[in-house]
Amino acid sequence: MEELAGEAGITVRTLRFYRERKLIPPPRREGRIAWYDEDHLARLRTIAALLDRGHTLSGIAELAEAFDHGRDVGDLLGLGAPTEETPVRLSPEELADFFGEEATPENLSAALDLGYLGTDGGEIVHVSRRLLDTSAALVREGIPLADVLATARRVRDHADALAELFTDLVLTTGPADRTPEDLQRLRPLAKNVVEAELSMALDRRLSRRLES
Repeated sequence: MEELAGEAGITVRTLRFYRERKLIPPPRREGRIAWYDEDHLARLRTIAALLDRGHTLSGIAELAEAFDHGRDVGDLLGLGAPTEETPVRLSPEELADFFGEEATPENLSAALDLGYLGTDGGEIVHVSRRLLDTSAALVREGIPLADVLATARRVRDHADALAELFTDLVLTTGPADRTPEDLQRLRPLAKNVVEAELSMALDRRLSRRLES
């Protein structure tokens, strides 16, 4: 404990306080010896960085609990699953920098529940660079992150329905020997249809807004 406190630049008393508040996970024990590792040190440095950014210990404790009970990166991405998205590895401080004051424990817990975020040791993994950049851009436009995430959940439902439609189209109405490999090969066609229809739908919405 003394070695860990020294590496983190805090007192042993502060470290004990963090343990009591469950801000850091318990050490690995071998008999009477408690072993701390790099993940504990990374957590302590994250706590210091978040405190510097104005977060309270209560908020940090909620955030730590959310990440400790979140899905790991394997569950998040699906081992071996095909994907066109690029995951992004972030420290908690970097994630806070993306969203500023909007990086609240409530919003990050919602992102964990939605499946946008997972954990890998002391790192956070966002499932998609495109979604991360788009979410951050919307927040910079003044849209609350809570509303962005709530809308993303609704979009997820519609996207699942569209994926089911295209899967049925390819695998059940085409030739009898269609395989999942064919579905993977033809997925750009599904994306083309969805992008074109969304573009025209936005045109219709904009036209109605301009007429009213």
